[in-house]
Amino acid sequence: MNFYVVLLGMIAVTFGSRLLGLFLTAPLPPFWLRFIRFVPIAVFAALVTPSIEGSRGEGLERVVAAVICGGLAWRTKQLWIGLFAGMVTFWALRSFL
Repeated sequence: MNFYVVLLGMIAVTFGSRLLGLFLTAPLPPFWLRFIRFVPIAVFAALVTPSIEGSRGEGLERVVAAVICGGLAWRTKQLWIGLFAGMVTFWALRSFL
């Protein structure tokens, strides 16, 4: 398939969905509101999960930091607390092991 056709299709889908959200006049049904609540964390998980294994022998440190990050984010309901704790844990384990 031609590169430009794919690119234009991706542009149309991306901007079309965003414009549709701007022009909605009626409130969304409760199902869609519940669905939309989980989109940011799903995107974050999809971006982070492939890098947890590590490529430089840091697999164990990354897994421990990811578990601490996920546990704290779930427990406190504040993603930034989990991210901060995960980064500090990863740094400490990488520095001292």
